[in-house]
Amino acid sequence: MMISLNKLSVLMRRVIGRGDKRVCATMESVLINGIDKDYKNGVAGGVEDVYGEDSATEDQLVTPWTVSVASGYTLLRDPHHNKGLAFNEKERDAHYLRGLLPPAIATQELQEKKLMHNLRQYQVPLQRYMAMMDLQERNERLFYKLLIDNVEELLPVVYTPTVGEACQKYGSIFRRPQGLYISLKEKGKVLEVLKNWPEKSIQVIVVTDGERILGLGDLGCQGMGIPVGKLSLYTALGGVRPSACLPVTIDVGTNNERLLNDEFYIGLKQKRATGQEYNELLEEFMSAVKQNYGEKVLVQFEDFANHNAFELLAKYSQSHLVFNDDIQGTASVVLAGLLAALKLVGRTLGDHKFLFLGAGEAGTGIAELIALEISRQTKAPVEETRKQIWLVDSKGLIVSSRKESLQHFKKPWAHEHEPVKELVDAVKEIKPTVLIGTSGVGKTFTKEVVEAMSSFNEKPFILALSNPTSHSECTAEEAYTWSEGRAIFASGSPFDPVTYNGKVFVPGQANNAYIFPGFGLGLIISGAIRVRDDMLLAASEALAAQVTQENYDKGLIYPPFTNIRKISAHIAAKVAAKVYELGLASRLPRPKDLVKHAESCMYSPVYRNYR
Repeated sequence: MMISLNKLSVLMRRVIGRGDKRVCATMESVLINGIDKDYKNGVAGGVEDVYGEDSATEDQLVTPWTVSVASGYTLLRDPHHNKGLAFNEKERDAHYLRGLLPPAIATQELQEKKLMHNLRQYQVPLQRYMAMMDLQERNERLFYKLLIDNVEELLPVVYTPTVGEACQKYGSIFRRPQGLYISLKEKGKVLEVLKNWPEKSIQVIVVTDGERILGLGDLGCQGMGIPVGKLSLYTALGGVRPSACLPVTIDVGTNNERLLNDEFYIGLKQKRATGQEYNELLEEFMSAVKQNYGEKVLVQFEDFANHNAFELLAKYSQSHLVFNDDIQGTASVVLAGLLAALKLVGRTLGDHKFLFLGAGEAGTGIAELIALEISRQTKAPVEETRKQIWLVDSKGLIVSSRKESLQHFKKPWAHEHEPVKELVDAVKEIKPTVLIGTSGVGKTFTKEVVEAMSSFNEKPFILALSNPTSHSECTAEEAYTWSEGRAIFASGSPFDPVTYNGKVFVPGQANNAYIFPGFGLGLIISGAIRVRDDMLLAASEALAAQVTQENYDKGLIYPPFTNIRKISAHIAAKVAAKVYELGLASRLPRPKDLVKHAESCMYSPVYRNYR
């Protein structure tokens, strides 16, 4: 049978467009056996080795030919369309699945029940993480159904704290690439690399350079676990389609000696590039992103070191749609908790005094958003409202006498005061109503510190935000016990409920997952072209408004994650409204009901029926 390339291309279009079974069969015959020959029997009745792959020696080059429509064996290995045992009888006939599956047919609900049973058998959190990643690579819709329906149980598995351990061991557990790796080897070819990604309609990119992964330091290329985890939450919690999400790791080397000497390390084995070489690669990446995906793609910077994080956000916020979750997302979720907690203690935000342990991305980001919100409420200049906020770094209280030696992002927080070295002394001197830990150093809120906070506050706010759990400034049990049950407590990583003096306290989790999925969805549905601080304030207020009296009665200042999709829809609506108000929206006209519109745009993981 002779067939021209022209006809072949027509056949391909028909296969893709109609899924015609006869065309599929013709196509398979042509492609498997070559353009000008029919099937030929080989030895023992096999099909002839047309491409010579079986007979090639190791040093001979072969071409990895493959053209296929998702049917049969291919369909079962396509995570976007695979349903496993949920394929019904009609689908098994239509898509050549007979014999490739056991005869039983299972609903998605039964599959979910079985998988949750299996996951609960694992004693080690990393085993659960690996099982979830395997499921994501095998059956995408079932992965998201599982995560959405069991979000409180599985969120710590696919994200903090387990993702931290996964990143540390990423080289050893690496199976299949889940995102794009752009290293110094790709310099000058970044646009080509982006074009290698199979999905073309990208709406959200989460990118890291792996230099400051959680509180674990420089993990280099193995930081990919963070963008992968964040984007799975964009889909599960915010409803952004998986195909619209792109995880990226920028690999410029690592200064982690352990990784450089690890034979299983998957990144560049060289010291971390800095200066011009680093900036040129990031500039090429940001330009290529806009060229390939357009003006409205959201680029979320994740776990960059302080010196790069602030510069990148400042540099690209005027030309791209960019967002730094460590600086802005953390700030928004903490501000939401503070706004909600005011209902428990009364008074306004401006009546409080704040002390931070940690003056990096998270600490200064939270401090600035609090100052902006107080300024908005009181109409006082932000330069004045900053004076209610004090920061402690590794050298002690940040005061004006240290100004010359401070990094630029710390200078706005250098107030007039005598130098103070120790945190407990700063607490006694400043007498804050709110103590916030973003230091990345565990056990720093000691018994003496918590007791000092409790000595001059009826209800001291204690927020131990550092991740993972081992780096938390104090545990929930310590905060409640040392404050004699009076503390309003929240942490970055989850803690179990605590019983003190016969009363059960449920600690809140100031998890960025409350904010960034809904925030991103709001930017997408409005077609935002830039991010502004007013949008972050809107997100904080929307989250705080979702805390109910029932939550307050349990001591919670955040709503439970079980309602997270509803919460994300409300956040998205408020953010989108602010985008329209600021004239930064490109999706016009504005929908009448933004909450309903946000809900209608959310991805559903329920199985689809196939022709």
